[in-house]
Amino acid sequence: MVAQLCVVGSVNLDTVFTVAALPAPGETVLSSAPSSHPGGKGANQAVAAARAGADVSFIGAVGNDDAGLRLRRHLRDNGVGTDGLTTVAGPSGSAVVTVDPAGENTIVVAPGANGALTLDSDQRELITKAQVVLLQLEIPVTTAITAARAARRVGATVIVNVSPVGEDLTELAGLIDVAVVNETESARFSHPVPHRVVTLGARGARYSGADGIVEVPAPVVAAIDTSGAGDVFAGVLAAEWPSGKAHALRLACAAGALATLVSGAGDCAPTAEAIRAALATGQPGG
Repeated sequence: MVAQLCVVGSVNLDTVFTVAALPAPGETVLSSAPSSHPGGKGANQAVAAARAGADVSFIGAVGNDDAGLRLRRHLRDNGVGTDGLTTVAGPSGSAVVTVDPAGENTIVVAPGANGALTLDSDQRELITKAQVVLLQLEIPVTTAITAARAARRVGATVIVNVSPVGEDLTELAGLIDVAVVNETESARFSHPVPHRVVTLGARGARYSGADGIVEVPAPVVAAIDTSGAGDVFAGVLAAEWPSGKAHALRLACAAGALATLVSGAGDCAPTAEAIRAALATGQPGG
């Protein structure tokens, strides 16, 4: 089944610093030459879903700068529809990522154009054509609520990667079908939802819902960069959700593991073929 997926979310240009150890508070560390990559939770998840085989449209905002042109091109080059991507005055979103030799990372995000995202009538229409609408919280929560309401009106499944957790999310929680969180976020997001998926890093993921609690393992890999792995997990989960949650969870865990084998968050999503090969053999690359 080819899922019709609409992703409403952020798109950033990431600057990545590779360091020997992540800095402690107040500490200065040296890095190798930085590199820049497309990123942002929304864009990362849209690209992951498209590479997994979904028909993906993206709703977001970029600035009227060179980064905005690059980010728009990145989405198009990965088969993501950009009719819902608007350009606003000012800078595009940006992030600074530090990565250590074990693949662990820290991320600081400047929203830029993402903070100005609202939904016009054309963008709302894109939402009404989707089976699944995938949201994150690097955009205004009010915009996420508007998108979720539009999706619920047409019976689309609303999946929210509840990250970052900040504002009062009571209203949004009432519109969520599937919440995707990591272990830290799960402790801070206590609202009841029909389906909760907790990512567990190298251990895979835990599902809880009407069918009880199920833990799904991930293939064992030698990670080099974990940034973006959670986004790949969420994008593939949304792409595969219409085919059944157990199937979606298995493919999402495999995809998230494969993502850690590639440096950078924006271009680490594996293809559908690679995901299925890893799932079949339990090893990356089949």
